[in-house]
Amino acid sequence: MSFIKCSFLRCKIVRIDSTQRIKHMSDTTIKTEDGLKEVLRSVIDPEIGMNVIELGLIRHVDIQPDRANITMIMTTPFCPYAPQLLEQTRRTAQEYLRVPTTIEMGLELWDPSMMEEGAADDWGLF
Repeated sequence: MSFIKCSFLRCKIVRIDSTQRIKHMSDTTIKTEDGLKEVLRSVIDPEIGMNVIELGLIRHVDIQPDRANITMIMTTPFCPYAPQLLEQTRRTAQEYLRVPTTIEMGLELWDPSMMEEGAADDWGLF
């Protein structure tokens, strides 16, 4: 028989054997959307020099126990670095979450109002 034992953001899958001893099978930290977004700050748009979170390119995150899906947009439909940014975002998220991760391209058009508060000030264009 298996069950999940949790204590403050850490869960362990345990199995009770026939003598009722608990054997630890795995130790997993619960991954959150906020934690993922913090990790994704390492993904930099090479043309602009800002990360995908500051730019507001991550539009939606869905984290499930066995998979994750991220909806992302580009600053321009003709972004020359789109394939690189999409793959780096997917790979970074998957390494953090440790579940298969997919990236969907959103249809929303990016504009500077999507940037994090204060990020445009650092950019110096607005």
